[in-house]
Amino acid sequence: MKVVVVGAGYAGTMAANKVAAKVRGAQVTMVNPRAEFVERVRLHQQVAGTCHAATPLAEMVGDRVTTLVGSVDEIGDGTVTMSDGTGLEFDYLFVAVGSTVDPLPGTVAVGTWEGAQDAREQLERLAAGAVVTVVGGGLTGLETAAEIAEARTDLTIRLVSSTVGESLSEGGRQRARSGLARLGVEIVSDTVTAAADGEVILRSGTRLPSDLTLWAVMGTIPDLVARSGLPVDDAGRALVDEYLRSVNDERIFVVGDCAAVPGARAACATAVPQGTHAANTLARISRNRKPAPYSMGYVGQAVSLGRRDSVIQVTRRDDSPRRAYLSGRTGAALKEAIVRGAKAAPRTGIYAWMPGKK
Repeated sequence: MKVVVVGAGYAGTMAANKVAAKVRGAQVTMVNPRAEFVERVRLHQQVAGTCHAATPLAEMVGDRVTTLVGSVDEIGDGTVTMSDGTGLEFDYLFVAVGSTVDPLPGTVAVGTWEGAQDAREQLERLAAGAVVTVVGGGLTGLETAAEIAEARTDLTIRLVSSTVGESLSEGGRQRARSGLARLGVEIVSDTVTAAADGEVILRSGTRLPSDLTLWAVMGTIPDLVARSGLPVDDAGRALVDEYLRSVNDERIFVVGDCAAVPGARAACATAVPQGTHAANTLARISRNRKPAPYSMGYVGQAVSLGRRDSVIQVTRRDDSPRRAYLSGRTGAALKEAIVRGAKAAPRTGIYAWMPGKK
């Protein structure tokens, strides 16, 4: 059985290792644009220079997985076509291309490896007193602003967003704001509409100086699935059945950010269970056993506020926030454990999660 996995993030790496371990005789080939596994949940640390967020794929996948550095241009009928024109045949395909970022011109995206590297290099060149503007008040924006503020106390850090920590509870949002204030981060309640020539322009018309503007807004989907003719939703995510297979081709599993799974959010906490379940489904099919529907419930959201602080928001299974949260050094230690576990799971193939609410 020939199995091709496109993408080597949390979902793809987990799927490749699980299929190689559980599907007898499977020839697994994993295709990825780079020879490294990137911990996207550490990209804010990559930007600030507090860690290196990439690990060689050779350290992440087993000997029974063949890795191929390259890009897939199109998914065909039992074949994927590479950017160099070569083809790879498959009996089953796992699409795990994740999500990407479409930054505002004049800004640097922190949600991609290339953007994080660019941001890190530009940040290192900034002199004391320079101003860094982080655009976006989601968890990525909070983590980026806090990490830089703690690592570069000689800079002025500003966070611009109409909302801050919207997915958190009211108490969690207030705690995140106080954590940012402790680090000296200025919060501006507005929206950036343009960035150029050492300044940002806000929707209100205000112009603010900015020596480096970082785009921390996530959410666009690579168009591989759409341009290959597979059904997608309005956001470009692949429509999948209850087993995480494309609705018009049962040979194709789609997992992670690029899959239109109801109630799912873009996160390693989503990608790892989906990669695991899809691989387990193929293992069951290969043994002529009936597959089980995918079910997953959330338990929390975690946002770092530098290396010594964090907010761990407790959630319901549908990811809506409860009142309870952890913070401070206890929260920071738990967040670090979560991040390390997210990397260990695809490498070892060991992971468990809460089922969704019935």
